[in-house]
Amino acid sequence: MKASLSKKLSLGFFLAVIVSIILASFISNYTVNKEFNKYLVDEHKSKINNVIKIAEDIYNNQGSFSKANEAELQRYAIMQDLYIEIKDLNSNTIYSSGNSHLYHKAMMGHMMNNVSENNTGEYIENKYPLAINNKNIGSITIGYFGSSYLSTASVTFINTLNRSFLFSAFIALIFGLVISIVISREISNPLVKITEASNKMRSGNLDVRALVNSNTKEIDELSNSINYLAETLKNQEMLRKRLTSDIAHELRTPLTTLKTHVEAFMDGIWKPTPERFEDFYEEIDRLSKMVDNLRNLSKLEESNLNLNKSTFNISSELEKIIDTFIPLYIKENYQLISDISPEIDTSMDKDKFKQIMHNLLTNSYKYLKPNGKVEVILKKEKQDVMIKVIDNGIGIPEKDLPYVFERFYRSDLSRNKNTGGSGIGLTITKTFVEAHGGKIYVESVLNKGSTFTIEFPNVISS
Repeated sequence: MKASLSKKLSLGFFLAVIVSIILASFISNYTVNKEFNKYLVDEHKSKINNVIKIAEDIYNNQGSFSKANEAELQRYAIMQDLYIEIKDLNSNTIYSSGNSHLYHKAMMGHMMNNVSENNTGEYIENKYPLAINNKNIGSITIGYFGSSYLSTASVTFINTLNRSFLFSAFIALIFGLVISIVISREISNPLVKITEASNKMRSGNLDVRALVNSNTKEIDELSNSINYLAETLKNQEMLRKRLTSDIAHELRTPLTTLKTHVEAFMDGIWKPTPERFEDFYEEIDRLSKMVDNLRNLSKLEESNLNLNKSTFNISSELEKIIDTFIPLYIKENYQLISDISPEIDTSMDKDKFKQIMHNLLTNSYKYLKPNGKVEVILKKEKQDVMIKVIDNGIGIPEKDLPYVFERFYRSDLSRNKNTGGSGIGLTITKTFVEAHGGKIYVESVLNKGSTFTIEFPNVISS
């Protein structure tokens, strides 16, 4: 059974919080108890040393133990939960505090649940020498339960500390649960919206957009990518529909002409003459060229283009190409001028380069206005070759600029001009340019002209 991303994230965060709290509590509790017990043991040793010092000081001041001295030791023994016994050098008992107060207090502790049976420990007695000015005067025996240093205050402190750990862990769990839910929803909710948008796109609704406002970089980029995909698919669908319409338009004209001529022959309106057959041939030739262009374009898109590269002087080669077009331009009273930087060598497929320039110059020629002009510029920029073809023709509408390199795409203006183009010349040009690792783009202003710019890399220094 598949779980939602939100549940997985919440569970994952919550488990991480639980494990972190358990580890932190265990380590903290272990460290604190260890250090606190060490502190209590040190305090107990200090207490024992104080008893010995008090006994030595009293004897030193008095020269012997009196009843007043015994009362002072008795109070200290009861207060510190100790059994104190002092003997002289002959092992005669000089003072004994008795141990009834120890057992009484331990019994009260059991009854009040202040100290558990395990914490009471065994009764222990330690014997220490008494000395005045480095002279041994007897011995002192100090007895206590093994955990007598665990006073009521100490036990209270430890219990309070443990309760604090438990309470802190409980609060941390609640806080971790809330944070895990918030973070998981912040991550999963945008993804749910993106998924919903993607499903609508899959159903054919290309107008849908993933409206996600997220501070997470990856989610924001994913949302933008989905929206870009939707926009691209929408444009491609528009191009597909237009492609169908354009192909129908391109095929309808010659077929209609042929059908009309055949009907005229069948009805006896026209007689078969060489001129009529020449019209037939032109229309059939037009259809044949269109089919050939489609086939060539299909081959270019289906497989990697094989380039036959060679090193040549692109400056002189471009001048030759321009020279072949000058008579065509002069015939229509057009101008074809050039500004070519000399002696630029490059490594390219010469035939493909010729076809690129032929397509661009032919395209500019078709859409010139009376007294039109085309300028070809070639120059070297760092290690790139830049070629510009600038004309003052009818221009391209701004809405059509993104699609001029799409197959069969022709703006309404170019179609109305009835140039007879197939609409794939610029598509082939772009394919050849990109096969050389270059770039091609167009700038145009309606009724003022267009500028096609090509950038080829890998200039060879002459």
